[in-house]
Amino acid sequence: MSDTNGAGRSLTLTIVGCGTLSKAIISGMLKSGNTNPKSVLLLPTHLIACVTRESSANSVQEALGPLTTNLKILQNGNLEGVREADVVLLGCKPQMVGQILSENGMSEALEDKLFISILAGVPIRQIQDILTNNGTRPQSQPTKIVRVMPNTASAIGESMSVITSSPGLPKELDEFVTWMFDSIGRTVKLPENLMDVSTALCGSGPAFFSLMLESMIDGAVAMGLPRKEAQMMAAQTMKGAAGLVLQGEHPALLRDKVSTPGGCTIGGLLVLEEGRVRGNVARAVREATVVAEQLGRGVTGVNGTRF
Repeated sequence: MSDTNGAGRSLTLTIVGCGTLSKAIISGMLKSGNTNPKSVLLLPTHLIACVTRESSANSVQEALGPLTTNLKILQNGNLEGVREADVVLLGCKPQMVGQILSENGMSEALEDKLFISILAGVPIRQIQDILTNNGTRPQSQPTKIVRVMPNTASAIGESMSVITSSPGLPKELDEFVTWMFDSIGRTVKLPENLMDVSTALCGSGPAFFSLMLESMIDGAVAMGLPRKEAQMMAAQTMKGAAGLVLQGEHPALLRDKVSTPGGCTIGGLLVLEEGRVRGNVARAVREATVVAEQLGRGVTGVNGTRF
């Protein structure tokens, strides 16, 4: 990334846990081509990706290497990467947060830095407690923590990212975080008590929509449409419906407009209602919310024990 209008101060962004979502976010930023608004004083110009396996390093190089010349990959070098960073993006598995942040020297390396967590179910308070060993190891300059829930559509600039931050975040850092995630889609700021349901809706949502999309494609194929055309037609139809809702159309009104008396749409809708699709989809969001919250507490095997 480069400062195309001269407004931003360059900084180094380190990604700890450069998995699928982290790569999608960074890839989306690099591809966005958005210029840095004059009101934003910070701009990432150097990237450091911290990974644990050689295969992960190769994957990061393949995904991000062609997009920037300022990429450094560290294998088993989290502490080194954080020490060199101005901003740290944490994208590991939620259950690994304690192990990574408890590494000797990590708390000191993160002092007074901007720390962005995209971990499902891990609250800001938990991160603060790990960094300070539950208050027994206070930081001289507390880490500035922001929690964000983006999704995999980051790579194509269509993410829905939910942002919440610890109190007292300086204005320039708040503007930077907003700019960072605006460059890969839409953003909304919500209180942290709504982050688990946001994780279920926005983070898990693409998988839920994909299942519904696949079902529609299969139905069309069963009735004679070639799969390639059915996939394109179903995806465009879903995109169009979503576009109408984003422009202010209420989903119920949109449904009613399409449902003419005695027509095919109302017939299909009644089949969905008979199958309790509405209730089951809503329950999926509720279930994912509970699982996200449990994962943040370190509970394992949640999906195997719930009914």
